[in-house]
Amino acid sequence: MDSRSLKVGCLTFALSAFTLAACDSGVPAPGQEPLRASSPQVAEDEIVLRAQGLVAGPEAFYFAAGRSEVEAALRSILGEPTERRDIEECGAGPMSLSEYANGLVVNFQRGNLAGWTLSQNENAPRVMGDVQIATSRDEVGDVDGFAAIEGSTLGDEFAIGNAVGGFFEDDKVAMLYAGTQCFMR
Repeated sequence: MDSRSLKVGCLTFALSAFTLAACDSGVPAPGQEPLRASSPQVAEDEIVLRAQGLVAGPEAFYFAAGRSEVEAALRSILGEPTERRDIEECGAGPMSLSEYANGLVVNFQRGNLAGWTLSQNENAPRVMGDVQIATSRDEVGDVDGFAAIEGSTLGDEFAIGNAVGGFFEDDKVAMLYAGTQCFMR
């Protein structure tokens, strides 16, 4: 076998091996992906709030997702918002809010999901992690990443890591938030 034939044979073998490996890449077909450890198990009629967005039944949305898609998913579970309003004077820039009966407010900027707040306990969506509405101050203080925000002009404020914040009232969590907010500090 001459050197040219040997090179062609090696190249053919390498391409065949590559093609065979690509056929069984171990990547599941769309719709059959296993849940990642960071993806919560969510019932069809459940909403779970995350530091980077929210999950509404089978659909997950990161901040920057389109308003129409997010509101359609929320509508299928919660119905229509009880109120929609626009805030032109916001430090973060103009913002639109959609408020639901269960204490969830979803913030949008330029037509995209920007943040959320939650301030009710009964029938409230679940928040990923150990801190929920009505969790005691002592329990929250034991969570990794907890930090009191000293001198907050908004009240008894705290942060959990750099993505979720909240407020205490009567030594219990009264509000949680993530993403862009229109708090006047």
